[in-house]
Amino acid sequence: MEDAVIRAGFDNLIDGAEYDSLYAAASCRERVDWLVGISATRLFSILYGALLNTGRVQSPTLAMLVKREADISGFVKKPFYTVELDCGDFTASSERFDDKPTAEGVMAGLTAATVTAIDEKEKSVAPPKLYDLTTLQREANRAHGFTAQQTLDYVQSLYEKKLSTYPRTDSRYLTDDMAAGVAALVATIAPEAPCNASQVINAAKVTDHHAIIPTAESVRADLSALPSGEREILEMLTNRLICAVGEKHRYLETVVTLIAGGTEFKSKGKTIINNGWKAFAKTTLDDEDEEDQQFPGIAEGQTIPVTASLKEGATSPPKHYTEDTLLAGMETAGTEDMPEDAERKGLGTPATRASIIERLVKTRLVERQKKNLLPTDKGKNLITVLPDTLTSAKLTAE
Repeated sequence: MEDAVIRAGFDNLIDGAEYDSLYAAASCRERVDWLVGISATRLFSILYGALLNTGRVQSPTLAMLVKREADISGFVKKPFYTVELDCGDFTASSERFDDKPTAEGVMAGLTAATVTAIDEKEKSVAPPKLYDLTTLQREANRAHGFTAQQTLDYVQSLYEKKLSTYPRTDSRYLTDDMAAGVAALVATIAPEAPCNASQVINAAKVTDHHAIIPTAESVRADLSALPSGEREILEMLTNRLICAVGEKHRYLETVVTLIAGGTEFKSKGKTIINNGWKAFAKTTLDDEDEEDQQFPGIAEGQTIPVTASLKEGATSPPKHYTEDTLLAGMETAGTEDMPEDAERKGLGTPATRASIIERLVKTRLVERQKKNLLPTDKGKNLITVLPDTLTSAKLTAE
């Protein structure tokens, strides 16, 4: 959308013949889409007297949803038990036990525990990568409840307003020629933020289009005039750029091992050394952080008084698919069946996955319940009658 970039492209034109293989691959997919999407839809609609939409990408995606619901329906909870020690300033837990009497036997009579090891290790969390379309759609679904199509519509509008770069991309890196521009952009948006532009530059990992970032034009724009959805997406893009060029989040992880009544207990804690990129993160969508416990004044060999308690839990069934997790599943579906040099992997492309989900909803094969995507009875019945060939991601792989 910028004149200089368009002119540079025309100054370095490549002979169209170099793309004949990509044309052939696209032509092959198109023909398969005709066979599955038109011929199979007609066949199964006639066989069962109802409009039953099928598709090379759509049917395997629906099959993923149907299988997940079957797994949830057939799931049997299994209880488990852990013994927890209150050590005053921190808590420590045993391993899981399958039966309650064993756990109660471990807990009986515990009044003291001996510290057998204190292991400290410095760890770090690298800055997040820039957004490709699928990652943006997934995180916008988690953070704001946007559907994949809504996110695509918002970022497409931002692109057309010259406030963000091209959205339909599967790359999370930028090209070499963008390094100086990124550094200048970050310096304008957040002068106080560290900027190492080199960690988001990798031309070898840019295929058709680079990662989605805000443009220099976005700095001068009146953001209050944007619709709320577009404004939230632009804020996500801007914040991700600042985080992606930031420093590592560094912390000291401490693992304390105790023995009480012959049973081993462990406790984890961490102390932040440098907050790094997390100091600038507007939303934290991961929940992997250890509990921020401290261990003041304890040493190996020390015996400390404890109070033991029994904690009961149960194994959890798989979760219903949301747009976030379904997009992730589509991105990796069937990859084990695809050759290493396949042009694309997974079901669909960043540009088509949102429309596939919308089509499943529109044809009443899938319904939305809050954030969850659930197959309807019609969708379940369709997968029951379709042959495995048409419900497998292997079709795309082949």
